Amino acid sequence: MTRPEAIAGVEDVDLSGRTVLVTGATSGVGRETALALARLGARVFVHGRNREAGRAVATELDDLGAGSVFFRADFANTESPRGLADAVAEHTDELDVLVNNAGTYVDEPTLADGVELTFRVNHLAPFALTRAFSDAGTFAADARVVTVASGVHPRADASDLTREAVTSVDGYDGLQAYARSKFANVLFTRELARRQPDLLANACHPGLVPGSGLWRDASLPVRAGVGLLSALPAPLLERVADSSRSAAATSVFLAAGDYDESGAYFSDCAPTMPSPTAQDDELARRLWELSEDLLDG
Repeated sequence: MTRPEAIAGVEDVDLSGRTVLVTGATSGVGRETALALARLGARVFVHGRNREAGRAVATELDDLGAGSVFFRADFANTESPRGLADAVAEHTDELDVLVNNAGTYVDEPTLADGVELTFRVNHLAPFALTRAFSDAGTFAADARVVTVASGVHPRADASDLTREAVTSVDGYDGLQAYARSKFANVLFTRELARRQPDLLANACHPGLVPGSGLWRDASLPVRAGVGLLSALPAPLLERVADSSRSAAATSVFLAAGDYDESGAYFSDCAPTMPSPTAQDDELARRLWELSEDLLDG
């Protein structure tokens, strides 16, 4: 598993003068991503739901000279991504990197403003936030959009991405809902790169991260299993899973590294083929249109 200090093309990168927003940056992979980018010299904005945790991370970043600002927004709320984009625009004229890292995993069937909660938070929120920055002209000319997906995305297929499927919790399965949202992340990235060739847009798989806050809303058995993994000594854990620090490596590489792919899916800092269905351009186009309808309808 790739370690942040060994990321090719990043060791000597200087991000001074560049502004980054990392969503879901109050803990876990998001926090480590924010810290790594701050160490490279970037001004790093922090997003999260918990004000106290967000301010603590912003203070850590400020100690690195990152000039950080914390923005609170709950992505279960339809209007929050647009509100976040407006708030960020008050602090910078240009955004150089957007890392769509915020995510959730829930076992209880829940609708949020008429859409299944995991899909709203993990897909519709980054879709809306990215679109808001694009519409407002906030992205810099060579901006990058990094969307954290997952290696579980092949569990989902086209039948999971219909209006009927994403606005219902009948027969709900938490893992399948999570897989659907991550499948959508990969397709969204593919379509974003096609529609906006001026952006360098890529998705990535961070790895299995027991220490991530992602699992806080999972069922008790899932939380217990993750807790057992987290309790393993570091040398043993690294054989079966990633620490939050090592899992941040690919996000950091995509935010700052040397590559020219766009619309791709990365793992361990290298382009990797997603599932065959996640390479379906027509499905990616339909998902984009569905996402617009769900947000605007």
